Amino acid sequence: MKMKKILSIDGGGIRGIIPGQILVALEAKLQEKTGNPDARIAEYFDFFAGTSTGGILTCILLCPSADDPKKARFSAKEAVDLYVKNGDKIFNSTIWHKLRSIGGVVEEKYAAAGIESCLQEYFGDIKLSQLLKPCIITSYDIQNRETKFFAQHDQKLKGDVADFYVRQVARSTSAAPTYFETELITSISGQSYACVDGGVFANNPSLCAYSEVRNSVGSPTAKDMYVVSIGTGSQDAPYSYEKAKGWGEIGWVKPVIDIMMSGAAEVTNYHMIKMFSAQNHQANYVRIQPSSLGTANPQMDDASDQNIQALLQVGTDTAQNCAEMDDIITVLLQGEDPVVFE
Repeated sequence: MKMKKILSIDGGGIRGIIPGQILVALEAKLQEKTGNPDARIAEYFDFFAGTSTGGILTCILLCPSADDPKKARFSAKEAVDLYVKNGDKIFNSTIWHKLRSIGGVVEEKYAAAGIESCLQEYFGDIKLSQLLKPCIITSYDIQNRETKFFAQHDQKLKGDVADFYVRQVARSTSAAPTYFETELITSISGQSYACVDGGVFANNPSLCAYSEVRNSVGSPTAKDMYVVSIGTGSQDAPYSYEKAKGWGEIGWVKPVIDIMMSGAAEVTNYHMIKMFSAQNHQANYVRIQPSSLGTANPQMDDASDQNIQALLQVGTDTAQNCAEMDDIITVLLQGEDPVVFE
């Protein structure tokens, strides 16, 4: 069995620029090695997983071309441009909305119109089943109180029985509590789900990807998988005990979301390392996570020009300092044995 190549992208709001920029560098190296200026990330991985901003990036990378539905419509650079060119539109709030929500205290901080118009522009009426490769996009259904995985390879999608518009899938996975309102996503067949950001339980979706591929044809294990998991950096500023001990519900809202998402990502990384190490295939799991955010603001919604440029620099520096980059290229250029689901 040839290696199953998996790409997993974390959540993190505007910090999605970081993994996006790392993928720009990876795509450029693939183009250089193959001599093909039109080479795209989607061609070299067999399975994709994304949460929140990582889910949006995944959908963009796998979006089919209008001219050739077997080719990727967007480059990695065009994926990052969603944030670079539209960050201030996505994380924008009118004065009236700020007053009505009391700065996000009694209502979501940002109106959904900005992000929805961007997703409409990128995806139009493309359906989940039309994405180029098997993938899993995480979300949480608050009405049914259960995880909601949007999977391109789900057999139930055939014939529009349970298919979805990609623009709504992207909105669902990124509907971060307190930042954006819950998304009421409706399948092509008319079934509705009230979904919030997948980061509430799987900010690092690499374990979800592993489980999904493990259940594909041939039941591949760690020795048969090569996972590239890309993080968005983390909020490493400590929370003061003296301040935290006096927090009530309002005081804990933002810190608990940050702690929950970064903690979930770290736990997943811990389990992935343990699983691959147990089979003595540690090299088959590569975690790319910035060691520092430098001058960038770790807040998920700082879309100022200054912060966007700082995040772009973090992504570029992380890619340049990634010791495994050449190994990743080598594995990606090996012969394909695609993931197949029954």
